[in-house]
Amino acid sequence: MSHRAHLFSLRFAHAFREACLDERYSGRRLLRDVLAGLTVGIIAIPLAMALAIASGVAPQYGLYTAIVAGCVIALTGGSRFSISGPTAAFVVILYPVAQQYGLGGLLLATLMSGVLLIIMALMRLGRFIEYIPESVTLGFTGGIAVVIATLQVPDFFGLPLAGLPEPYWDKLSALAQALPALDAMSTLVAGTTLAVMLLWPRLNTPIPAHLPAVVVGSLLALLLNAGGASIDTIGSRFSFLLPDGSVGAGIPPVLPELAWPWQRPDAGGEPLGLSWSMVRELLPSAFAIAMLGAIESLLCAVVLDGMTGRRHSANSELMGQGIGNLVTPFFGGITATAAIARSAANYRAGAESPVSAVVHSLVILLALISLVGVLAYLPMPAMAALLVIVAWNMSEAPKAVHLLKTAPRSDILVFLTCFSLTVILDMVIAITTGVLLAAVLFMREMAQMTRVTDITNSKRIGGAGLPEGWRVFKINGPLFFAAADRVFGELASLSQEARGFILYMDGVTVLDAGGLSAMNKLISTCQRDGTEVVLADLQYQPLRALARAGVKPIDGVSRFCPSLDKALASVGRR
Repeated sequence: MSHRAHLFSLRFAHAFREACLDERYSGRRLLRDVLAGLTVGIIAIPLAMALAIASGVAPQYGLYTAIVAGCVIALTGGSRFSISGPTAAFVVILYPVAQQYGLGGLLLATLMSGVLLIIMALMRLGRFIEYIPESVTLGFTGGIAVVIATLQVPDFFGLPLAGLPEPYWDKLSALAQALPALDAMSTLVAGTTLAVMLLWPRLNTPIPAHLPAVVVGSLLALLLNAGGASIDTIGSRFSFLLPDGSVGAGIPPVLPELAWPWQRPDAGGEPLGLSWSMVRELLPSAFAIAMLGAIESLLCAVVLDGMTGRRHSANSELMGQGIGNLVTPFFGGITATAAIARSAANYRAGAESPVSAVVHSLVILLALISLVGVLAYLPMPAMAALLVIVAWNMSEAPKAVHLLKTAPRSDILVFLTCFSLTVILDMVIAITTGVLLAAVLFMREMAQMTRVTDITNSKRIGGAGLPEGWRVFKINGPLFFAAADRVFGELASLSQEARGFILYMDGVTVLDAGGLSAMNKLISTCQRDGTEVVLADLQYQPLRALARAGVKPIDGVSRFCPSLDKALASVGRR
């Protein structure tokens, strides 16, 4: 794929077709995909459950998401090594939806976001990932990390809280009031799990840290509960209804069931139902999910491109993400997108194609059928500790600190704005405000770079025989709406006593409607004052803009010359 073509192309199942059909797919490559899929599948099992719990639903729905979305997106998307499933970034959006509308509302919002992602792919919007500044992405991911870590505090310390209020400051107030009632045993399990995750990487083993950490935390919780402690586990907190009417603990050992998303329960336990009013209520959340899903999946693809030296197809990836989020809710799966950590682990484990993602889904499916009894013993404090580390990794704190130390003040302002708005208000508001603020600050800096200089007495002009009363001005920088009025105002002031002047414009790369309007005002002022203007050495875009606007020479007032030398010669002859 040629340079930048990946930003504009759209091909269904691009990654699978490129890796398995366009290229020779051998038994050796299949073996590498199987081994990579086994590795990342084992990694994904506790993460999928923990992220589902953090999103406000039972853990099995995270497994359903990884099974269905992980397979569908891999086979239909545009990034060869991406692993899709539940991710931490969505927690701040999904949790309020689940609390207000229940599982049914969350699945319907996910389905709507899938439709929006497909529309974005068809409109070739994947290329706009280039226009999101790093200060914006670091700001909102850091803010999301803070919110996720805050949501883990009740389970981490075993606080007796049924839920947390929506506003962030109210969350902090509720946590502060409940903190004296912390459970020492739950805190011990969480702290031990956290310590193992922090210390394990020092051993330099290929086993990811969260697996031994969860095992150690689970064994410790089992031992403490046997001694009389009351540490919450997946088995004690979650339950399901068996066919005979009895209640089972933990996760049901059944395959994802096909059902209409709106027939799933709402917050009150009744079927959600489908209506236009419900669609309208969920549309803002669906839009937020689609926007974050697009950003997260394309950023993941960009990271993988940097690791592998390959090119993903941005719009094909959006199409795959849309199809995945359209299909998954029918099987009870929540929102999915590409997960950077799991995708990187997939590549490092030797993956060759999207087949590894399919194997990863099959591994989780086998775990759902055969290991639910073991998974029920996973303690909630250990899950909370796992998500604290996920939040820390997601925050990219070293990058954020480096930005705060070295970046220009405008980037720091954008970062702090996005970070604060994500924590206090909403991620969509944060991203929108951040991008707009970054654009305004960039335009301000570009406008300040556009300057007008009097070069009448320069060496180049001095020997050209310039008539008395004539001056030469040079403009450097783009003449767009934010700079044009100031620049042409300065020109009007500098040329008040002149008989005429040459406007040397070889340094002007852009002339927009605002620049045209300001230029016409200057020419009208010169016509009124009897001053002649010679526009010299216009570049292609400004010349085209003048031609499209129908700007023509005015006899005795304004004219055009192809170069500064010819302009000086024509003025000298006159």
